[in-house]
Amino acid sequence: MALFCARVVVQNSYRNLYTSSSRLAKLLDEPINIATGIEKRELLAKAAGNEDPFDLRVLKRGKGTKDCPNEVPSATDARIIGCICEEDATTVSWMWLHQGQPRRCNCGHWFKLVYKPPV
Repeated sequence: MALFCARVVVQNSYRNLYTSSSRLAKLLDEPINIATGIEKRELLAKAAGNEDPFDLRVLKRGKGTKDCPNEVPSATDARIIGCICEEDATTVSWMWLHQGQPRRCNCGHWFKLVYKPPV
């Protein structure tokens, strides 16, 4: 009898677990409803049409002269960037950019940090 009672209790607990999780899945079907913090800001930015809210895309270099440097967006006062100096290069030249100080890469292109508000 004790074995029968234990088996019934276990089966009923599984049944309740499955039904409660399926009910919860129906209530919280979209990730934006349960996301918080920076993840929610990212989802809201993507819903508003900004597919790259953190500016992680590769930027193509422009002229890159001292008078007209390539502008790199950043929400902080410093950012590390990589420059592929030649078209067929297999390495990346990394350097730090600081706010208000344009910097020249080894290949001769100039880069400047410009402020962009955070997500």
